[in-house]
Amino acid sequence: MINSRRKIFANRFFVQVGMIQYFKLQFNMINRHLIGFGIHPVLGYGILALGFAGLSAWLFSKTDFADYIYVIIALTLISKLSETKRNEFLQICFADKTRYKIRLIENVAAATPFFLFLMYHAAFIPIAILTGSALLLAFYHVKSQFNLTVPTPFYKYPFEFIIGFRNTFYFITAAFFITFMAVATGNFNLGIFALILVFFTSISFYVNPENDFFVWIYRLTPGQFLIMKIKIALLFATFLVMPVTIALCTFFSSEIPVILGFQALCDLYLATIILAKYSVFPHQMNLPQMVIIALSVGFPPLLVGIIPFFIFQSVNRLKWLLQ
Repeated sequence: MINSRRKIFANRFFVQVGMIQYFKLQFNMINRHLIGFGIHPVLGYGILALGFAGLSAWLFSKTDFADYIYVIIALTLISKLSETKRNEFLQICFADKTRYKIRLIENVAAATPFFLFLMYHAAFIPIAILTGSALLLAFYHVKSQFNLTVPTPFYKYPFEFIIGFRNTFYFITAAFFITFMAVATGNFNLGIFALILVFFTSISFYVNPENDFFVWIYRLTPGQFLIMKIKIALLFATFLVMPVTIALCTFFSSEIPVILGFQALCDLYLATIILAKYSVFPHQMNLPQMVIIALSVGFPPLLVGIIPFFIFQSVNRLKWLLQ
């Protein structure tokens, strides 16, 4: 009897230690990503918190349906934690009971910032939807890849939009739903938010640098390579955002100049991100690049000086591979 109790206690102890080590590993990985960007983890968490609060406040100031859109965005992010590969890893390392406990903790942690902001706005129904869905998703895993092949032009050129579209399909779907809500409620600002969301999703495809080989294979000068990359990015981003743009231009025809102006500005930022990426290639973008881009978001005329600066740095960085 005593031995059996000791075994039970030992098993529980090792399970708890395993869970602590798992979360410690996740925390260290996040810190390493922030350090890779050239940001001290403490500063990085502060920037993320301020950015989250600012974007949340902006969204709630623009539409009466912000609480439900907020829930959609939250569940889209939480669903990424339910991908098959992550769950297979947890299944290998932990028993089912422990695995579900870890998934519950992860989902609750991811939902907490959204939960607190919804509490601040006393949005009790969205809170209930978010809480229930986050708990249910802990017991469900989704496939990160689909057997159904959707016909798109992305297959012609490697590789950012192929990988990016598959990994962020939920965000694109959410943007289309937000566009529908914008049209249904006559909320133009909400439609612009959907357009920006699609472009920011496209921009995220170009944050991480590729292997040197995928640059070396092109028989192009650095200038030609950058032009090719930007042309492909703008073409595919336009393809993704086209349903949003057409819907907004159709139902908000008086705002067509504003819609096209926002799309042109988003195109400019997409090109800037690509240039910033190759300005430090093969390394990942770091704090100086991110600060410069953030300043240009607050004051777009800065792009007049920032873009030539990134072009000059990118050409110099790519010479060793392309010439």
